[in-house]
Amino acid sequence: MRVQGDIDRRALLLDTAGAAVIGAIVIAAARAASSPDVLDLLLVAAGSLALAAHRRAPRTVLAVTTLSMFAYVVHAHPGSWVALPVVVAVHAAARSGHRAQAIGAGTLFLLGYFVVLIVAVPGVQDTVERTLLLLGWFLCAGVTGLIDKNWQAYLRQTEQRALDAERTREETALRRAGEERLRIARELHDSLTHSISIVKLQAGVAVHLARKRGTEVEPALLAIQEASGEAMRELRSTLEVLRTDVLDPGTGLDRIDELAERARAAGIALVVTVDGVERPLPADIGGAAYRIVQEALTNVARHADRAETTVRLLYTDSALELRVDDRGPCLPGDRITPGTGLTGMRERVAALGGTLEAAPGAHGGFSVRAELPLEPGMPTESRVSVESRGSAG
Repeated sequence: MRVQGDIDRRALLLDTAGAAVIGAIVIAAARAASSPDVLDLLLVAAGSLALAAHRRAPRTVLAVTTLSMFAYVVHAHPGSWVALPVVVAVHAAARSGHRAQAIGAGTLFLLGYFVVLIVAVPGVQDTVERTLLLLGWFLCAGVTGLIDKNWQAYLRQTEQRALDAERTREETALRRAGEERLRIARELHDSLTHSISIVKLQAGVAVHLARKRGTEVEPALLAIQEASGEAMRELRSTLEVLRTDVLDPGTGLDRIDELAERARAAGIALVVTVDGVERPLPADIGGAAYRIVQEALTNVARHADRAETTVRLLYTDSALELRVDDRGPCLPGDRITPGTGLTGMRERVAALGGTLEAAPGAHGGFSVRAELPLEPGMPTESRVSVESRGSAG
């Protein structure tokens, strides 16, 4: 968090310095062309310094800069250099994804500039040439803003794909290690357990017959009986260890609140509700449910622009039902190409004998619905309809 704060402060300082440089350029050009009065200087300062906030509020900056510089045009009838702050604001708005607002502001400024100069300044040809020059500047600003936006999106997507690939490799390695442990456990059980059981049984029968006949039991038989029993206990403990699924202790539904807080800190307006009689879950079911919610929230951050999201967990007598709905830009009928995340969800649910549906919602956005079967007779604790609310931080 401290590193992110340092980055934000550096970006703000750079933006402020850039806005001050632009303002200085415009004021210098104004002084070279004429003698600006106090109102002119205030309008230029307002239109230029507003650019310092272009990352946080690009649309507000676009409106303030456009209005301030247009007011300066109406008051002083300056040259084409007056459009420099507006060009920068158009670029910032296009880069932030507000293409329509950027086009509208640029068009209104150009029309106003043309009308004001046609009325107030003699020389139609010179005014037309200035306006066409500004048109080229605005087109370049909009195009470069869109290119920058697409490039940043490409970099984020590439980084996320690398993270997904790394996570998938780790999960695959863990799954293969678990499968190998289970195979070894089966082999040990099939080969050793039967043989040791026979040895123990035969030794026990021999000891019983010797005592029944009243003869002295050979110490070797007692040693064999005791050693085989100890070997069975040790082998049983070893098999239990091998059959234990290696799960991250921090990836169960008992950590769902921490996952929700991380999602809210990332900018997602999230609401989590838990309905039904909550109960302790087996590690594989709790881990799978946690991973499904985690992947769904990751997709909200990546593809739904951190839209408002709800997570609902429902405990029934026979299953755990979970649902993640967002209000992103996805529309009913949109075709979704499953990626690594959705494929991983389906594999987890299928391995537990459950069902998964992941598709655009009936009223827009995207919906992930999963049902994981539970074993009957699990111990329960009473917590019905618990709700955790929060907003994006």
